[in-house]
Amino acid sequence: MTGGTTAAQLRADGPLRIADRDFTSRLIVGTGKYRDNDIMVRAIRASGAEMVTVAVRRVELDRSQDTSILHHLSPDEFFILPNTAGCYTAADAVRYARLGRAAGLNDWVKLEVIGDEKTLLPDVHATLDAARTLAEEGFRVLAYTNDDLITALRLEDAGCVAVMPLASPIGSGLGLINPYYIREIKARLRVTVIVDAGVGTASDACATMEQGVDGVLMNTAIAAADDPVAMARAMRLGIEAGRLAYLAGRMPKREVAVPSSPTRGMLD
Repeated sequence: MTGGTTAAQLRADGPLRIADRDFTSRLIVGTGKYRDNDIMVRAIRASGAEMVTVAVRRVELDRSQDTSILHHLSPDEFFILPNTAGCYTAADAVRYARLGRAAGLNDWVKLEVIGDEKTLLPDVHATLDAARTLAEEGFRVLAYTNDDLITALRLEDAGCVAVMPLASPIGSGLGLINPYYIREIKARLRVTVIVDAGVGTASDACATMEQGVDGVLMNTAIAAADDPVAMARAMRLGIEAGRLAYLAGRMPKREVAVPSSPTRGMLD
């Protein structure tokens, strides 16, 4: 961002705040599905993301091993957000969150409890149960859920520091299906709202941020691109453009044409 007005608006906007911590980027990225760890690190750097999420179930937690993803992600450069991807019960999600903390990651967790193998949609009841347990144990819980306002409100009441409604199913790349529901969730919740899952390309990221949400989390859209590093940069720009468009305020939609040039003082 180089324009004077643009830079000033972004500065006035401030950082992404979750709980008591500020982040420089509103884009959060995952670490799965990359061809190799070198491309993963280069893509994450190109995305500008400060927070990176790793699946406790799937990652080798010993940083000293070159085969571990964590070996390639310096804690001085990235904030690591453990997640419970692949869990289908509240008990499993709680267990893996505790395992991540015991392994020295941190007490933040992206809570994910899947309810259906085909759609990968969340089990909202199990998610609520796990969120209450983890919040009571002092975890900073960021809960993945569907785009249902009532569930989002319940997760906030359960003590989550962020609620993460989906744009569309995990890995689908379908983009934002229900912008109205996402806007309602953002308007009603006091905690941070981050859209998680479904973004397929930079225009999806931009359209999602235009709803006024605080951030977007994505993985497959970058990792599965033909050029993950280029797509990561595109996503970074899409996030920034969408946020700026939201702050700027769009023109109202009309069902009639309105001339853009003055109609008075024209020559006969």
